[in-house]
Amino acid sequence: MTALPAGRHWFRGDDGYEAARRGSVWHQRVPERYPEVIVQAADTDDIKAGLRYAKANGHKVNIVSGGHSFAASHLRNGSVLLDVSRLDHARIDAESKTAVVGPGKGGSVLMADLQAQNLFFPGGHCKGVCVGGYLLQGGYGWNSRVYGPACESVIGLDVITADGEQIHCDADHHPDLYWAARGAGPGFFGVVTSFYLKLYPRPAACGTSVYLYPFELAEEVFTWARAISADVDPRVELQAVASRGEPNMGIDVPVISFASPAFADSDEEAAKALALFGTCPVADQAIIKIPYMPTDLPSWYDIAMTHYLSDHHYAVDNMWTSASAAELLPGIRTILDTLPPHPAHFLWLNWGPCPPRQDMAYSIEADIYLALYGSWNDATDPADSARYADWARSNMEAMSHLATGIQLADENLAQRPARFASDAAMAKLDRVRDQYDPDELFNSWMGRL
Repeated sequence: MTALPAGRHWFRGDDGYEAARRGSVWHQRVPERYPEVIVQAADTDDIKAGLRYAKANGHKVNIVSGGHSFAASHLRNGSVLLDVSRLDHARIDAESKTAVVGPGKGGSVLMADLQAQNLFFPGGHCKGVCVGGYLLQGGYGWNSRVYGPACESVIGLDVITADGEQIHCDADHHPDLYWAARGAGPGFFGVVTSFYLKLYPRPAACGTSVYLYPFELAEEVFTWARAISADVDPRVELQAVASRGEPNMGIDVPVISFASPAFADSDEEAAKALALFGTCPVADQAIIKIPYMPTDLPSWYDIAMTHYLSDHHYAVDNMWTSASAAELLPGIRTILDTLPPHPAHFLWLNWGPCPPRQDMAYSIEADIYLALYGSWNDATDPADSARYADWARSNMEAMSHLATGIQLADENLAQRPARFASDAAMAKLDRVRDQYDPDELFNSWMGRL
């Protein structure tokens, strides 16, 4: 039998297995899917041992780096689960503005390391998200409207392939595998041990404006947000978050919050970029109206996490769309009418118009990104699972005729299969998989269309 790392692997039924299984998911809705063995890899030798064991015993393989997949797509019945969260190295070269980062490195931790050296990367918005899954699925993060999805700033990867070979891939070496790694997400057919990242200068200023509107003004504010889509400064993330309250702001009534970061060379430039928020025709009816205030990334991470509580259950879904406000509003009204209590929320993001992208597996986006985050706490009311578990899926299904596709960051493929890459990209992914994983050692996406 192929040896697995002593003290860091658990077979189903072992003491410690269930703690390792549940510990691989950041929230409390852990699906009833059970790997055959969980391997907590500390180095490349552990990864290779796990792959050898899987091949010798006829198991598929899945990878987890941080466990922030809402759907816990890494948990698959009968598989070998390789937990690479302990590969959390980060070597930053400030002079060349590059970094070599392990898949288990926390994105917010990396951002703090970079900020200390006056550097920047379009890292993810939430604490706890590790770069492995984030970069593979695309990576919508801080200032991504300027720098693009984070995978565009991945300039190379170290990968262990299905046959156990350690290779480096970039635009000149194994270019097809490099292409696939930037967008394949949980369907990637290799184990990334290091990402090579292009870094950027740290923006001198970070600011925001804050406008909170009652649900009664939803038609006016979303119509306005859609109409100005092409006018939003790329340095601004125009986000609208609808929830049944914002406890961190002392608000306990349903509100649509426009609190959008802007990164610029000065507070004056950031304020100018955010001035557009004052043009909303109902701005004078906002419950809270702050045209500009300086802020910083640590504060933004704290704000983001008020909607993601680890003691809650989550069920999410999303869509890219370029539909008009008139087309979207009927569905939005239903979403707001049925929205579960805080921290559940509905996110509207003005993303496009999208510039031309690099040639990579990440290949679907649109003007607007909509995402639903159903949330509940069974400890408060066990009936909430039945009440809210299908809220996100059913509402996105009802609006799916308006969708270009979905983003893998908030996927719900097991419950609602949907298009996440172009037809040409999916065909190429299959060809590259046949080359690098002909025996299909690595599990593909759940619910693939």
